[in-house]
Amino acid sequence: MKRRSFARLRRIATRIPTYFADAVDNPEWLVMFALGRVMPVRRAYRRFRAVPAPIPTVERTIFATRDAAAIATTVRTDGIRPALDLPEAITREIHDFALATPCYGNMDRRLEFLAPDHGAAEQQFGRPLLTGHYFDRVEQCPAMTTVRQDPLLHAVAAAYLGPRVRLAAARLWWSFPTRPREEDLHLASQDRFHFDLDDWQTLKFFFYLTDVDERAGPHVYIRGSHRQRLWRHQLTLLVGQPTDEVVAAYGARNVLSVMGEAGYGFAEDPFGFHMGTAPRATPRLMMEIAFGVSAASRRRFYGEPVVGLK
Repeated sequence: MKRRSFARLRRIATRIPTYFADAVDNPEWLVMFALGRVMPVRRAYRRFRAVPAPIPTVERTIFATRDAAAIATTVRTDGIRPALDLPEAITREIHDFALATPCYGNMDRRLEFLAPDHGAAEQQFGRPLLTGHYFDRVEQCPAMTTVRQDPLLHAVAAAYLGPRVRLAAARLWWSFPTRPREEDLHLASQDRFHFDLDDWQTLKFFFYLTDVDERAGPHVYIRGSHRQRLWRHQLTLLVGQPTDEVVAAYGARNVLSVMGEAGYGFAEDPFGFHMGTAPRATPRLMMEIAFGVSAASRRRFYGEPVVGLK
């Protein structure tokens, strides 16, 4: 019990610099972070801010479907809507960009390397490198800009979040098979079920840029957990919870492990319990396009935390 309590305190301490930066960027974020995990408060906020709006019509898109309403309806029910695939050419262009552009290990700009040189970089820096993030370098990838500007994504987000919707984040990162430290797993939100508290309302689109099977760290989601939440998972400072406890609370039948070939995508309400699993054999390249209802800082837009000096 003492060991678990100490581990929880360490997880909180890892996030404190980022929390402080978020509060400085936007003092209202503190209110959301404190109360946004409580379901009655979230529902009250949505009712208070609700404004009827027509669902946008999608005329042109890179995706095979144009039915934004159907996608939003599935997310509203299940929390996740799989099978939203990128064209092969877009997938290949983003993948090639990620191979040729230096990334930052463990979300730390001091640990810069090329993804194909991952093993050599671990030796150079003397530590395991679980992730490689690109932060604002995603602006150098035209294919990512094409995806984040696609009318279908904006229409789904508007249908799900309402007319106050705005683009909140554009992220690209690798997850590598390695022997990570506990703090690196926590910082990367891997191997532990958690829910996001980025905003009062959020919708995220995730895309695999490499093939993902059970050995490549598939994303896992608890269907329906965005709509229901035990009180002990609302009245807690920690968004992360033990896997066995989450599965027992919300049912093994609702656990969805998302696997697919390069280009496979899905829409998700990240307030539901989810996690990225750490790859065991092959690296995973993943892209995220997120929408919310509040303004995001430039740092948060690219998913960059504040990493304390070691």
